[in-house]
Amino acid sequence: MKRTSVSIFRYLILSIVFIFIFAFSVSAQDNYEIQVYGSETIAPHHTMIELHSNFTFQGSKEVVNGMIPTNHALHETIEITHGWNSWFETGFYIFTSSRNGNGVKWVGDHIRPRVRVPEKWHWPVGVSLSAEIGYQRPIFSEDTWSLELRPIIDKELGRWYLSFNPTVDKSFHGLNKDKGWEFSPNFKVGFDITKKVTVGVEYYGALGPFSGFDHVRDQGQQIVPSIDLNLSPDWEFNFGVGVGVTQGTDHMLVKMIIGRRFHF
Repeated sequence: MKRTSVSIFRYLILSIVFIFIFAFSVSAQDNYEIQVYGSETIAPHHTMIELHSNFTFQGSKEVVNGMIPTNHALHETIEITHGWNSWFETGFYIFTSSRNGNGVKWVGDHIRPRVRVPEKWHWPVGVSLSAEIGYQRPIFSEDTWSLELRPIIDKELGRWYLSFNPTVDKSFHGLNKDKGWEFSPNFKVGFDITKKVTVGVEYYGALGPFSGFDHVRDQGQQIVPSIDLNLSPDWEFNFGVGVGVTQGTDHMLVKMIIGRRFHF
């Protein structure tokens, strides 16, 4: 392995350690788009349509701050992303939720422009930045209008894949609008068993505002063992089982992402 790759690998391992030190020594993950993003954008004149599905086996059972419980809730999100050129794409989300006694409900919509460092720059790691803004109904979220900034850094090292999303988000309307910017880091480690099968572990955190992280019991901390199937350049498939490790996180859920690229 080249010296540069070794140095990058060390930095990424240190990033993992940094996350877990703060996660277990310092608002829960929204279970609609449970995904650690890679830096690659959709190719120009292509459109990706994805269905994000997850079911919460063990979640909240009471109304909290006006939000309906998540226990036995099925969340499905349609994500449509179009590539405009080699470094810019735009994604649009439609969130839905269904639960026995509540029926199928529209949750909200988000829009997400994203730019990346072009491959021709030959950076040693992949880098992109997305800005996601949108609305969610108050019965599903403490904050109705919010902005998320998601830097994305990833690297392939032989059969290993590493991606770090040091996400920050801000509420503009709702219970947490005066909290300031909050830190919600995500990380993924994947290993290619074969050319078509990748196994990995994903981490999702919601630590609270930079001015003072939330108490551990109130943080979102979720570990998701996952599998990715690379069956075709036009298709993507991801499946995982999420385990929450704090009181502020749904304890058990399963999630699945199915995506299809179209040439238009």
